[in-house]
Amino acid sequence: MADDIFKALADPTRRTILDELAEKSGQTLFEICSRLSMKHQLGISRQAVSQHLAVLEAAGLVGTRREGRYKFHDLNTAPLRQIAERWLVSDTPGPEESTS
Repeated sequence: MADDIFKALADPTRRTILDELAEKSGQTLFEICSRLSMKHQLGISRQAVSQHLAVLEAAGLVGTRREGRYKFHDLNTAPLRQIAERWLVSDTPGPEESTS
């Protein structure tokens, strides 16, 4: 799963999409495309944004829900916390803290 997360985060457009979802979760594809175009001047097709969202969803970073004919995209930060906690070791001196 970590490989999928790092792959998803490697692309700057996907990071921008995550930034937008962090600012306002629950956006439709149309809203995301509009924000990318207007706020970030990204000339990217709806199909390309949809493909980026699929990668983010496969990595668990974006969740979707349907309400009627609309599909909403929500940021899921749980995988990021799992990655961060993977290497955090509490009460153990790090290399810069050791007195060797």
